[in-house]
Amino acid sequence: MASTSIPVGSPLARKVFGAALFAQTQRQSSLMNNLTGPAPKQSGAEAKLKGQTSPDMPLVRVTDLSKSQGDAVSVDLINQTGGKPIMGDRMAEGKGERLDMSSMDIRIDLTTKVVDAGGKMSQQRTVHSLRGLAMANLMGYFKRLNDQSSIVHLAGARGSQVGTDWVVPLSGDPEFAEIMVNTIKAPTYNRHYVADGSSLVQGGQALNAVDTTDVLKLEHIDHLGAIIDDMEYKLQPIKLPGDVAADDEPLYLLLVTNRQWQSILTNTTANSLQWRTFLQNAWNRASSFTGGKRHPLFTGEAGIWHNILVRKTDRAIRFDAGDSVNYCTSAGVATAAESQVTVNSLSAGYHVDRALLLGAQALAHVYGKNQGSETHANWMERRYNFERNLEVAGEVMGGKAKLRFAVPNSNGEKIPTDHGVIALDTVVNANT
Repeated sequence: MASTSIPVGSPLARKVFGAALFAQTQRQSSLMNNLTGPAPKQSGAEAKLKGQTSPDMPLVRVTDLSKSQGDAVSVDLINQTGGKPIMGDRMAEGKGERLDMSSMDIRIDLTTKVVDAGGKMSQQRTVHSLRGLAMANLMGYFKRLNDQSSIVHLAGARGSQVGTDWVVPLSGDPEFAEIMVNTIKAPTYNRHYVADGSSLVQGGQALNAVDTTDVLKLEHIDHLGAIIDDMEYKLQPIKLPGDVAADDEPLYLLLVTNRQWQSILTNTTANSLQWRTFLQNAWNRASSFTGGKRHPLFTGEAGIWHNILVRKTDRAIRFDAGDSVNYCTSAGVATAAESQVTVNSLSAGYHVDRALLLGAQALAHVYGKNQGSETHANWMERRYNFERNLEVAGEVMGGKAKLRFAVPNSNGEKIPTDHGVIALDTVVNANT
């Protein structure tokens, strides 16, 4: 059993002159909270069927299981009614169209993390409250776990980026699938694009032909905007609280890595007016919110292009040259059949990063009732070694899954479709 110990002579041992305490700074871990909203109700679905809009966020919180037993929840999508109308005195009886629905199940599981807060002599030797530090560490740990597992589910891949900040292991880890609770699904063919010069290629197979010129540019964001405009069943826009322009100027969110952001900056340097316009668009949109309150998504560096808000994320779903990446094939579009593609060989220091274009209802967070507690989360303490040592534990009953439904195409065929997220793979240069 791992045990926190502060031995004689430890640098943390109590000094007569006291001590100052510094904490290791973690990467931003609140972005996903700013993207989360409540689960939609039937009234919201009815409004959409009428052609109306309702406030929606990319991440949906489902808490129905907190009221009952069970380890899964079903989320449903009702498709629009199509077909020809019946005209004049033609027979209408018995020709009713059935309501067409798609459904998916999301599992939950118990996630636990334990920190040892030391024993009596460890506490005696330091001026710091080890119990308080253990609790704070656990809170930061679960925030990172929440952010990282959300990004991995949305991206449909874990990637190869590693570091002490990552608490979600690589996909090759024997416990990866258990930690993620629900299956990681590669982007559907109609929701996956790869940069090719200044244009985009549909489907992940194009990763086998990327080169160092396929970096993210504003032209790609223009292309994404055109793709959304042409969709038969559009990606549902995000509606942020207080955004008075939401109905007239539908908003989408593109999460890019730091290196992808640098690629946009580098490729607009020759035309600084584009870069200034890009940033000014975000400032103008943020300034139009009711009450003058800027939504957290607009804080820091942000830009808007083609009604797409671009924000940086500190963590990257990154692939190295030679990595095998799961993707949905064009031949298996009707079943979301997955295959593997090998990322093309690139010069040293070049990688492929995955950006995420989010609309509403992209990912579901499902929380269940934690037995012995009235909430989905629980904090526990346990003393051992004759009550001299203390362990602090946090546990969460929940699960996440990217929302995917079978949506009819123009021919009426049901096509598995990621409901609220598009993956965009571009090359990044880590040499600069």
